Amino acid sequence: MITSTSQALLEVSNLQTRFYNQHQAITAVDGVSFEIRQGEVFGLVGESGCGKSATCRSLLRLFGGADARVSASHIRFDQIDLATLSEEQLSNVRGRQISMVFQDPMTALNPTMRIGEQIAEALRRHDGLSGQPLRDATIALLKAVGVTSPQERLRAWPHEFSGGMRQRVLIAIALACKPRLLIADEPTTALDVTIQDQILKLLLRMRREIGLSVLMVTHDLGVVAQTCDRVAVMYAGRIVESGDTRQLFRNPTHPYTQALLAALPTLSGPRHKLKPIGGEPPNLADLPSGCRFHTRCPQAVERCRVEDPQLRHVAPGHLSACIRQEEWAC
Repeated sequence: MITSTSQALLEVSNLQTRFYNQHQAITAVDGVSFEIRQGEVFGLVGESGCGKSATCRSLLRLFGGADARVSASHIRFDQIDLATLSEEQLSNVRGRQISMVFQDPMTALNPTMRIGEQIAEALRRHDGLSGQPLRDATIALLKAVGVTSPQERLRAWPHEFSGGMRQRVLIAIALACKPRLLIADEPTTALDVTIQDQILKLLLRMRREIGLSVLMVTHDLGVVAQTCDRVAVMYAGRIVESGDTRQLFRNPTHPYTQALLAALPTLSGPRHKLKPIGGEPPNLADLPSGCRFHTRCPQAVERCRVEDPQLRHVAPGHLSACIRQEEWAC
């Protein structure tokens, strides 16, 4: 467990990301701030479409050709402000200091390149390896992530691997240059529970062995409980609650976080009927006034339709954005 005195590796302040098309601009990330400490696993959780992946891609400006514009007070990584870097400067950070594992390994891997060559590409570019040292390093990476018979698997094609094995290859590529921060964007979504457990344990082992910090993006609170030291809950492009994972799970204060936990099945304690969250997340191009969750919140009052809540401390290290916090604390 990471202590509160651990040094921040990444500090994000007031991050905003807008996507543009011919008809409108959509703000996918709106004033997001958080920090990730050295050696910490930090969770970013919320429903699909809430802005988790857009937040991650904004850090490295990876948008696949989409017309996106990122602004921030700062995105400070080890005292370097990523927001001020040119594309060329940022390309030297990607893969070497910050790596990303995408949620769909079949589309993230190049189907026309053999597995070994895809892993070797990063080692060749960033570390200048070639020949036998490059081959040895590639084999060592496959072995480290649990791929059996790595010497033989070097010449395999992505379609010859199972989903779990492809995800291990993506992790090997991401870890090739020993980055300090790994962004894992829904790394277990398409996997069955057994393979999911293996992948999560692999990431935690890498964190112990090389001091890796991890930004774990997921919609699965079970994954958060299993892996994360701290967690931030996102809704409609904003963080609505954040804090120590155990504390937040024991005492969720935002109605959205409470609703997410109420929809989570448990194996211990009394049996209870799961409570789905009513309605749907708002359209980011047409957000409601006031609190963005008020249209689905069973505890909403008239003030919630008017006032825009800001994150406030409800306990040491625990922030929540709900205007009714003061009423419940009385």
